[in-house]
Amino acid sequence: MSRYPFFRIAWPPTLVARQMGSALFYAYLTRWRYFGAWLLRHGAECLPVAAGARGMGCIGYPDHVVWEVTSRCNLSCVHCHVGAGDPVANELDLREGMRLIDGLREVREFRMLVYTGGEPLVRGDIFELLEYSRRRGFINVLATNGTLLDDAAARDLKRRGVAAVAVSLDSGRDEVHNRIRCDGVAFSGAVEGIKAARRAGITVQINITAMEYNLAGLDELIELTREFDPAILLVYQLIPVGRGHEIRDAALESHQSRELLEFLVRAQERATAVMEPAGGPQYWAYLMERRGLKGRFWRAMARPFFHGCTAGRGFAYLKPDGEVWACPFIERSAGSVRRESFAKIWRHAELFAQLRRREELLKGKCGLCEYRGICGGCRGRALALGGDLLGEDPTCFI
Repeated sequence: MSRYPFFRIAWPPTLVARQMGSALFYAYLTRWRYFGAWLLRHGAECLPVAAGARGMGCIGYPDHVVWEVTSRCNLSCVHCHVGAGDPVANELDLREGMRLIDGLREVREFRMLVYTGGEPLVRGDIFELLEYSRRRGFINVLATNGTLLDDAAARDLKRRGVAAVAVSLDSGRDEVHNRIRCDGVAFSGAVEGIKAARRAGITVQINITAMEYNLAGLDELIELTREFDPAILLVYQLIPVGRGHEIRDAALESHQSRELLEFLVRAQERATAVMEPAGGPQYWAYLMERRGLKGRFWRAMARPFFHGCTAGRGFAYLKPDGEVWACPFIERSAGSVRRESFAKIWRHAELFAQLRRREELLKGKCGLCEYRGICGGCRGRALALGGDLLGEDPTCFI
């Protein structure tokens, strides 16, 4: 932990207290029997990854920003929200990327920067960007398919201030993962990438996307991940955007969404990693109802810790060409860093203003729901399936 600036990790102390409170409340709700062991083994190494966190939310936590540094990728996964493969013609170059990083520093709540793609390791200047953001005080995290991550690359990432790598793994069976990733050696490459990160002393997060293609095998996959000792498991639900639009029938329906969250609770009870949903903000409401913690008092108790959908409310997503989105699953731009500063977009864009007022603007059953403060429904799914950013989440079962 001493590798990272103290004030970026643990200042003010109330933030760390809030992180601990979130973890304790979550462990209580899920009856997580290995929480103490996880805290001893991974608690300290997760502090940099959670730098600036003020609770738990869908697709990670508030506050952090994700930068899709390229749409280029060495794979062509069937569910990719980017539709990655070839680079867009007008991606931010190195100099523009450095200016972007400088602009992100103007928003003090952002302390951790996630580099994603596409596949970020195919970008020729990725290590220069990582080094620059490290020098500018950011804690770096890299999201990768793992196939290009060998020992040399992992050691270099460690030197460039990468606190964690998030490696995608969609099945415990190589044939299923390879079919989803459209590559015959994607599974073995991901596994070797995870092992290389561990050998380099980098915290490992495993990202899983749940869909009809792999839903039945998730239990087997969770068991497999024990071998890699990840600190975090992030379980996405397929949202039909990007290339995922072509397989929208594989997205989970309402009853399957419930089955997935029920599975997460059962799996968390005996898991050695903390498991969080992405694309399933109903999880925290479901946990509270399951434990019988109903009513205004318990909802007020939960609000400092659980934030549900964080799109535009502690989370921002940067596209390769500098467009600023609220979430990778909300295909709308709030502005471009080529035309105005990121800080101005973050603070004043109408898209973000709407999402921050979601409790008064939500429609349908989400607008009437007593859990709209700690859930808010998946705004990406509402837009993709219903055409209305502030409409009800059509797959919610609460």
